[in-house]
Amino acid sequence: MSKTKFKLVSVKTSLLASTLCLGVLAGATVPTLLTGQPAARAEAVKVVTQAQPVDFSGVVEAVKPAVVSVQVKTEIEPQTIQNFSIPGFPEFKDLPEDHPFNRFFRRFGEEDDKGNDERKARPHFAQAQGSGFFISEDGYVVTNHHVVEKGVEFTLVMDDGTKLNADLIGSDAKSDLALLKVHESDRKFKYVKFAEVLPSVGSWVLAVGNPFGLGGTVTAGIVSAHGRDINARNYESFIQIDAAVNKGNSGGPTFNLNGEVIGINTAIYSPSGGNVGIAFAIPAEVAKDVISDLKSDGKVKRGWLGVIIQNVTDDIADSLGMAEASGAMVTNTDETSPAFKAGVKIGDVIMAVDGDLVKNTRELARHIGRADPDSDVELTIWRDNKEIKLTVHLGLYPEDVVAANDGETDQAPVAPAEVEEFGMNLQADESGVVIASVDPDGVAAEKGLSRGDVIETINGKDVKSVQVVRDEVAAAKKDNRKTILLRVKASQGVRFVGLPLKH
Repeated sequence: MSKTKFKLVSVKTSLLASTLCLGVLAGATVPTLLTGQPAARAEAVKVVTQAQPVDFSGVVEAVKPAVVSVQVKTEIEPQTIQNFSIPGFPEFKDLPEDHPFNRFFRRFGEEDDKGNDERKARPHFAQAQGSGFFISEDGYVVTNHHVVEKGVEFTLVMDDGTKLNADLIGSDAKSDLALLKVHESDRKFKYVKFAEVLPSVGSWVLAVGNPFGLGGTVTAGIVSAHGRDINARNYESFIQIDAAVNKGNSGGPTFNLNGEVIGINTAIYSPSGGNVGIAFAIPAEVAKDVISDLKSDGKVKRGWLGVIIQNVTDDIADSLGMAEASGAMVTNTDETSPAFKAGVKIGDVIMAVDGDLVKNTRELARHIGRADPDSDVELTIWRDNKEIKLTVHLGLYPEDVVAANDGETDQAPVAPAEVEEFGMNLQADESGVVIASVDPDGVAAEKGLSRGDVIETINGKDVKSVQVVRDEVAAAKKDNRKTILLRVKASQGVRFVGLPLKH
């Protein structure tokens, strides 16, 4: 019996303990204990409200209907089957009409137009997937260029599962943006707007898209950085976010907590191919201009300066008497370019466009690319140890120009090296002097100078002999200059090299 009573008491004690605990947490009066003695009164616990995680549900509910999955049908290049041979019938055309192989060959291939024995397979198609979002009630949808590239059919899958056919209005490889339009629909769609101001680093953002075909997926994170250059074909800088972005998120929006699109997800950094917390989005300010052009003309019209440029190194800045290494140095241009017609010269350093400073070649390309063709811009240029200003009437970026940065080609400069390592081995050439050899263990080789490179100018003077180089080096040392400036022509193009001198 005692054993049984012990069990009952034990259970009741547990229940009582629970009751007491709940009573204290609720601030209630503590009941009388089983002994019959009144319990001591305990002070009510003061609960300190803890900061709660941000609730994104309201934003998600508002924006999800505007986000779609983009399904793209792409045509695969047909493979060819060559050199069919049947004993007694070396040519397909020689087969009799009633031959049993006739049906086989006609099903899987036909003669080409020239009557050759090459058999072309029927076209094959593949399915690509990405994300997108409505920007208007009449069905315009933004996505990535690389999502729709080579597409022949486009299908939009809405959050409720509705499938809609769409037409490609325009696509731009340089910005990696594309514009689709729902095909012949009177339906009004929920849409989202681009943000006017980009969020600061550390601000909450939401990415919505179709990762791995899982439509309507929402992930949260913060803005990790602005102005990222990721060496993509896109010449603009990117917003870096740490919200989970994976394959299939391309073209999808990243939102601020007001439900505004701050960027279009376009790339991730991932050794494994999956999310590691580093994703990149095209800024809204860029997307607005590009989408406006695509909607109007189906393509983007960009300003064109027409120069080949390189970054300014510390040694180049020192050789030119500049206070800091900044701007874009002109290494080449031609008589047909707007820059040449305005008076821009080889060796000029473009420091600003319309008063806005440019730190490097990429920033110059952005300024010029965003400017309207057939408009004037004022360039601030460093020339002959002083600033000058030139007005350039921009042209239209020519589509047949192959360039890295919006028509302005960016070439990485060769870093400083020592003249003494190869100066004595120069040989005369009609348009300069050729570097005959470079010490493979020396600084020159380490920095990229190599045998066969041609020195065309030194400190702005044309080089027609080895003696010109030697004389200019001697003069620089006499004046206690730290560097000299060479214009070097190599297989990868022309660039300027600032070389430190040994005294």
